[in-house]
Amino acid sequence: MLVLIGRMKLKLIPFSCSVLFALTLACTGSAADTKRLDEQNIRDHDAQWSKAAGAKDLEKCIGNYSDDAIVLPANAAAATGKEAIRSVWKELLASPGLAMSWTTIKVEVSKSGDRGYSSGNYELSMTDPTGKPINDRGKYLEVWKKQPDGKWKCSVDIWNSDLPATPAASPSPTEKQ
Repeated sequence: MLVLIGRMKLKLIPFSCSVLFALTLACTGSAADTKRLDEQNIRDHDAQWSKAAGAKDLEKCIGNYSDDAIVLPANAAAATGKEAIRSVWKELLASPGLAMSWTTIKVEVSKSGDRGYSSGNYELSMTDPTGKPINDRGKYLEVWKKQPDGKWKCSVDIWNSDLPATPAASPSPTEKQ
């Protein structure tokens, strides 16, 4: 009887190892699938956000931010919190002749699956207060945070221009005196 039990144990070892190996592969595949799904969710979310901005939909634009978000716009002070961010977007979307969009180039999600980032390029055109057209293009970086409900929200948003800075106007001869 002891010999039979010993043989059964020896036969179970390879079987147990095979099962553990298969489970390891399944878990690894599942984590990779989840990472790819999260990356695609961020990419899709960012594309929808760009469309909302192009349509000048303030509420949809603001809805992409987490409650603790910070926005770091080009040539302006940082905006922290939903109301400050709302002011930045409200002013931007009210710009005369505004047309804007962006394209995501890269998305990456952390191994833990709770943070990610997206980066890409934007294009923006509008008219300044004198009616002169402004055409800008640049790059952006967004840090995304998975919320308790599983949805992704932007927690940090920064963009800046690829164009050279405009030199300050030279003072007139009467201003120099």
